[in-house]
Amino acid sequence: MQRRSKGFVQLEWVCPNCDGRNPGPAKTCQQCGAPQPENVQFQRAADEKLITDEKAKAAASAGADIHCGFCGTRNPAAAATCSQCGADLKEGKARQAGRALEAPPTPPKVVKCTNCGFENPGAASTCSQCGAPLPKAVSPQPAPVKTGAAPSAKPKSKGLNWLVFGGIGAFLVVCCVALLFLFVLPSRTVEGTVASVYWQTSVPVQEVQPVNYTNERGSPPSDAYNVSCRTESQEICEEKTIDRGNGYAEVVQECRTETEQYCSYTVDEWKTIQTYDLSGDDLYPVYAEPTIFADQRVGTASQTLNVYFDTADGQITYSPGSVDEFQQFQIGSTWTLKLNALGGVVGVER
Repeated sequence: MQRRSKGFVQLEWVCPNCDGRNPGPAKTCQQCGAPQPENVQFQRAADEKLITDEKAKAAASAGADIHCGFCGTRNPAAAATCSQCGADLKEGKARQAGRALEAPPTPPKVVKCTNCGFENPGAASTCSQCGAPLPKAVSPQPAPVKTGAAPSAKPKSKGLNWLVFGGIGAFLVVCCVALLFLFVLPSRTVEGTVASVYWQTSVPVQEVQPVNYTNERGSPPSDAYNVSCRTESQEICEEKTIDRGNGYAEVVQECRTETEQYCSYTVDEWKTIQTYDLSGDDLYPVYAEPTIFADQRVGTASQTLNVYFDTADGQITYSPGSVDEFQQFQIGSTWTLKLNALGGVVGVER
């Protein structure tokens, strides 16, 4: 996998003491002055841009910051002693680094300054009116639907989901019942007299023939010949923003090459070269017995069986499922036909 750096962006962190948003490199909160705790996670800013300042690039290129083990002050990776208390930073704790950061949520249109009340663009981190740090921007949430019951978002959501799923389930049940009624369940019966019968049989003759396949994905069959393969490559790239642990993140592009093989080849397969059909209007279907050569074979035979009834509703056709059933329908015999809602025969009885 190839990895290419596109540059660095500045992150931000939210003060757990006052919810103030601060630039990633800031060691203390610009709103309340509280020091940055070592467990605060950096996050991506809504208006992030690649850094062009060389000094900021150098700071971003350094390793993860170290929090002093004695006073907790945040120090640069290259520092040997704490800038606050002078303690040896060998006892300090390096910040977490290397984490792929998720994209920031869409900011609201405006965020109100808690110091002067001025409304600023949602992506801003400091007030353009007084310069005070702005609180963490929260995207507006849809207003809850007012009902007579006490407000409770989660139960309402679950109730809505169950209502939707219940409605879908009821709809599917209705559809199944309708299909059963239309095609499977008998809705009425009629008396019918067998007026005629008809049968047709088909016997295919097959022969091994070469079949050509072109640009088939994957490897060819083991018995293929005249094989010609090619490989197509495609580069798949993904952009990630990686936390450097020092208030900055590196934007990297990771690319991998995926290959796919396509082959053209020939395979010998059994193909139907001729079909021998026989038909009749009696109750005794017969099958053709074609003469075949050494490189041929007889395929699977098929049959069509129809019985035609004269009824008060006109002529109705029924197709028995087997020869044994077919042979029961003597010309002139009377049967009770069970019809579905569409007039199709779903059963017969004498």
